[in-house]
Amino acid sequence: MPGYELIGKEELKEVSQLFKKSKTLSRMGFDKKRKNIYKVIEFEKKFSKFLKSKYTLAVTSGTAALRIALATLNLKKNDEVIAPAFTFVATIEAIIESGAQPIIAEIDKTLNISYEEFKSKITRNTKALIVVHMLGVPTDLYKIRNLCKKKNIKLIEDTAWGCGATYRNQKLGTYGDIGAFSFDFAKTITTGEGGMLCFKSKKLYQKAAAWHDHGHENNPKVPRWEDTRSSSGFNFRMNEMQGAVGIAQLKKINYILKKQRKNYFLIKNEIKNLKGIEIRHCPNNSFISADSLIFFMPNKKNAIRCRKELLKFGISTKILPEATTWHFAKDWSHISKLRKKYPNLKKYFKKSKKIIEKSVSIPIFLKMHKSFPQYIKKSILKSINI
Repeated sequence: MPGYELIGKEELKEVSQLFKKSKTLSRMGFDKKRKNIYKVIEFEKKFSKFLKSKYTLAVTSGTAALRIALATLNLKKNDEVIAPAFTFVATIEAIIESGAQPIIAEIDKTLNISYEEFKSKITRNTKALIVVHMLGVPTDLYKIRNLCKKKNIKLIEDTAWGCGATYRNQKLGTYGDIGAFSFDFAKTITTGEGGMLCFKSKKLYQKAAAWHDHGHENNPKVPRWEDTRSSSGFNFRMNEMQGAVGIAQLKKINYILKKQRKNYFLIKNEIKNLKGIEIRHCPNNSFISADSLIFFMPNKKNAIRCRKELLKFGISTKILPEATTWHFAKDWSHISKLRKKYPNLKKYFKKSKKIIEKSVSIPIFLKMHKSFPQYIKKSILKSINI
């Protein structure tokens, strides 16, 4: 959760330049007034370079990124989009808002969708798969991507928690057809609220750029208010202040990732040999973002007790075990379209439930007290020896 930990003079410098020279807060228009300062476009270009991706589009949030990604696929009423049972609710909301049918797949001990689960859910109506690199650990993508190509299924990566992580020496978000990122306050880098999309296809990028801007084609030959339209759409444009903050944050990302991973392994090395727990599995040839360290307790009772013991040391947990109502499909009975597909939601996703209810997630901070790993170890030991 480090992005907000480092907000300071670098972000202030970028925002100050915007107010002193440009005084234009929208990413579009006012070309003469803004004195060639385009913070959002600059952020996009620098993020492209970081990812080694040709096409990127800055948007208002990670949720918006997913919604725009699906809009580029022209989904119909009976089309199906597969997603994991363990994800933030926005993943499923975006599918429903696109008009497609959400198909929920179980997770494995990586806390991500497995190849076997994905394969079992494919039908002739499957048009896309959203993999979620949940809490910073890459999904095992190799066989999944190959099957997507074989079946002509679009692969979308929800990389909200995986910014900077890699799989087989390639940045997450660039492995599939479309990558979606979030820059909210709890992510690796933050713009307060905000998101980003990256694309392999110029055609999909152009469709997304238009759709996120009410269909504007941004024809340079005419003023914006006389611009032509290629489609309908919405306003999901990132503003210039967010772009300015993003530029400053991106300069810090390599330091953030290095420090975050260092703290992750300090904790892991302290607890990895404890009897009764199991550290979350990471795929081979992957490089985590180290957003969180997750371990499995013997059972649900132990996991709840562990959180209580951690809180005594002032250590919070992240999502697991306390906040699954926002992150586990069985708890989303408020979504009527999901209830139609899965009547009595509580009875579904039993494999995922067994894994999730005994999980404990420790958020990784940059400014970690040296006693932090020892406190976690003591909390685990006290929880197991009830």
